[in-house]
Amino acid sequence: MTKRVLTGITTSGTPHLGNYVGAIRPAVAASRDANVESYYFLADYHALIKCQDPARVAQSTLEIAASWLACGLDPERVCFYRQSDVPEVTELTWLLTCVTAKGLLNRAHAYKAAVDANAQAGEDPDAGVSAGLYMYPVLMAADILLFNAHSVPVGRDQVQHIEIARDIAQRFNHLYGEHFTLPEAAIEERTAILPGLDGRKMSKSYDNTIPLWLPREQLRKAILGIVTNSQAPGEPKDPAQSHLFTIFQAFASPDETAVLRREYAAGIAWGDAKQRVFERIDAELAEARAKYEGLVAAPERIESALKAGAAKARQKAQALLAKLREAVGLRTLVTLAPRGVANGANAASSGPRVHGPYKDGAQFKFRFEDVDGTRLFESVGFASGKDAGAAIKRLQSMSPDHLVVRTTSESEEAHALSLSLEASPDEPFAWLHVPPGVDPAAPVARIKAAIAAWQQAE
Repeated sequence: MTKRVLTGITTSGTPHLGNYVGAIRPAVAASRDANVESYYFLADYHALIKCQDPARVAQSTLEIAASWLACGLDPERVCFYRQSDVPEVTELTWLLTCVTAKGLLNRAHAYKAAVDANAQAGEDPDAGVSAGLYMYPVLMAADILLFNAHSVPVGRDQVQHIEIARDIAQRFNHLYGEHFTLPEAAIEERTAILPGLDGRKMSKSYDNTIPLWLPREQLRKAILGIVTNSQAPGEPKDPAQSHLFTIFQAFASPDETAVLRREYAAGIAWGDAKQRVFERIDAELAEARAKYEGLVAAPERIESALKAGAAKARQKAQALLAKLREAVGLRTLVTLAPRGVANGANAASSGPRVHGPYKDGAQFKFRFEDVDGTRLFESVGFASGKDAGAAIKRLQSMSPDHLVVRTTSESEEAHALSLSLEASPDEPFAWLHVPPGVDPAAPVARIKAAIAAWQQAE
């Protein structure tokens, strides 16, 4: 099975060197793995949670998309799309919302932090808290589960969101059958954290970033502004205590790093060290900067790539959503025709099919219909949607010849055929329960033929 990996990028700011080193560069490198099916999306719905500046969201979308493409992300190799171009994301969000416990969202870190801050300020607990912030984990779960991603690269602060996505997926699977893969968090322990101009972590929150695509001379000026200590030229300097050295090391090769380390020991002047850092960063980014400038100047090229990616994403998303809509009961009315009554031309256009799992009282069942919409049988009840889904899989792999007839007792329902499936060491087999007085020959022959046709179509 091909491993599916998904990465989202929030479109609420301008990319900086820390984003490049910590996220863009390693992700682009990982996208070249031929054994991985990669999804990269611009999380513009997520951006709306904290940013209500339309111009900023639009500009950030342009800059971030251009950045990833300029840095080597190949939209032909991966699925690169804008979140808002895939409406199945929001539809799935609602389906998941309906099975998500409020208590689970109450425990989400971002919401709890906002409530705690309000409590400390003497405010109402939910002051300034939008439903978007509260529902953020469900939207993130939909992003992940829509493509049944196996792995989601995240920092430690995002692990809880992956755990919430797993909890939501498990609840949905329990109710409606096995539809979702449970994602795993790929914790990026080795991701470089770049210091900013003041030595703290480079972050928009600290206003200490160096924008990724500064023109050459502006980049040089920004690097000259990195804070250093007061040690004079000729004094030995400790690389471990130098934020400047940390930045250089994130871009340089081991040999280049070793050379600068010796020069630190020899007392290199801070101005010379900063020039060295500038030259190394500029050398790495110069070609990509030219590509970025060309892309920003021709946004239609970016738009075309994103639209193509969205079409690719929607093709996969629509297939899953069709199954999910069926599972939860959002179905076309032609599937609800009375037993034994054909549904006309609409039904005749499709083959035999399974409907379900669906909830029937405290149990879960599925039913099997012929090409004309006639209900051939209904399953016995199962304790969970997961068990019913497993039975459907057994039916799909069962030889129709392994269908065994049993006559039901007088006390059981006499108006319908029902089916139970069991697993044997070799192949699954099924018991068809027939009401008393019913000749099973005709229905059994029809059921076997329909199962064979269904299996071949699947």
